[in-house]
Amino acid sequence: MAKTLEIRGHAIIDIPTFYAEINRVFMADESWSLGDSLDALNDLLYGGYGAIDGHEPVKLIWRNMDVSRSTLGLATTRTFLAEKLKRPGMFNVTMIAGQLDALERGAGQTYFDIVLEIIGNHPNIELVAA
Repeated sequence: MAKTLEIRGHAIIDIPTFYAEINRVFMADESWSLGDSLDALNDLLYGGYGAIDGHEPVKLIWRNMDVSRSTLGLATTRTFLAEKLKRPGMFNVTMIAGQLDALERGAGQTYFDIVLEIIGNHPNIELVAA
């Protein structure tokens, strides 16, 4: 039987609150919390710490997913990428500029799209929009 976890989409208004919700759901029993990082989110979903024990089956219910799709959508992603462009020593600005250009042309992924892709790469996790 799958473990059931639930994300409250109405609690997500930006990227920091997305990670606050992820920490509430997945890291409640840990003495530390996950940082605002897509790589860290991906690592978390492999299990071994937090709410997921290895590759156990998980049913992840995302309430008010439409709200999260909007709040982690175009405007948030544009800001996220623009902030990375300000730190050329830390990020590949050519790649980031390409992502921003694709986003502006309607061909790029939003932050929300990337999160869904990351979740989808974990076959033990069944994502349910609610």
